[in-house]
Amino acid sequence: MGSDVRGRRVVVTGIGCLTAAGLTTEDTWKTLLAGEAAVTRIESFDTSEYPTQIAAEVKDFDPRQWMDPKDARRTDRSVQLMSAATKQCLDGQKLDDVDKDRVGVVVGSGIGGLITLEQQHKTLLNRGPNKVSPFFIPMMISDMSAGHLSIVHGFKGPNYGVVSACASAGNAIADSYLLIRAGFADAVLTGGTEGCVTPLSLAGFCALKALSRRNDEPAKASRPFDRDRDGFVMGEGAGALFLEELEHAKRRGAEIFGEVIGIGLTGDAHHMTSPAPNGEGAVRAMNMAIKDAGIDPSQVDYVNAHGTSTQLNDASETAAIKEVFRESAHDLKISSTKSMIGHLLGAAAGVELIFCLLAMRDNKVPPTINQENRDPECDLDYVSNNCEDHEVNIALSNAFGFGGHNSSIIVQRYQEN
Repeated sequence: MGSDVRGRRVVVTGIGCLTAAGLTTEDTWKTLLAGEAAVTRIESFDTSEYPTQIAAEVKDFDPRQWMDPKDARRTDRSVQLMSAATKQCLDGQKLDDVDKDRVGVVVGSGIGGLITLEQQHKTLLNRGPNKVSPFFIPMMISDMSAGHLSIVHGFKGPNYGVVSACASAGNAIADSYLLIRAGFADAVLTGGTEGCVTPLSLAGFCALKALSRRNDEPAKASRPFDRDRDGFVMGEGAGALFLEELEHAKRRGAEIFGEVIGIGLTGDAHHMTSPAPNGEGAVRAMNMAIKDAGIDPSQVDYVNAHGTSTQLNDASETAAIKEVFRESAHDLKISSTKSMIGHLLGAAAGVELIFCLLAMRDNKVPPTINQENRDPECDLDYVSNNCEDHEVNIALSNAFGFGGHNSSIIVQRYQEN
């Protein structure tokens, strides 16, 4: 990978997301810039026996407003959320004359249709095998967001799902970038989705002791890089991006939100859940992305950090940023938007790359809220508590997942030459 096989330029011509902070991209962005947390007590099921009782749930979501009601009945929540994000992403796009054989769909999801799995397993136990839905398997499998969206929109190019835990959307976007750059597609609908706030997933993450237990102060529970952080907060939602070869986009007069200029993909080869010491895998991912982009580290204006609000992740990511950016590390604007919308697991990198593009559009950097007590190990500029006006021309987004999966993606403000 590198300039010798760079090939075609890849731009972002569509974005769409929904999170606990808003059912639209602009509503979510407005909430983030206001520094408002979307974390509350869980309402979708009884959590009285759980040590963690909070999450960032997408509320008041009616999939029938975003997709065919028949499809809504036959799809998992993860597919429904991605369908809503995609509708926003493709709204107003002039695609009638596009060769759809050359348009792909690559979508990441960490746990896919877990809600469906739980519901149908309950049906099996309580009512027997003959009552399990014939739609159970296609509703549950993690690739179905990609499959469903290709059917709905007639996109017949490369089509698959990506599963790499919390780096899923990052890997999906990176794959899409490579497919276009190498000439296998002219455009790819990509991103990630997660409908992960379920009884079983909450129980599992509680058993790992990975979640914050700040149940009495939900809005203050996610506090990346703060000394008193005690775990991450689960969030759900989806982020969709339309990546396109530059000349293809220009021919159809598409709006360009930014250009993807570099990606880094590495593995820790270290531990199932813990990052490599000093963020060694993250260091290699960021360095790879910077080399692929052909820029100097000092040119990066903003980093949307993985920043989960766990002790190990935040300290290792800080160490990794210092190693990569050296003397310019303390000049960087860094924020973790997970402080407001929670951790969207496999969807995180999708919505967070959108936030990087919006930061470039508005020259505003969203904050890391709940920064109350400085951790001596986390001593960089995390844009504490309030958004800042700051010129952003190049931004980097990190995502790291269980299993040692690391992705870093760099976008820059689009320039003609």
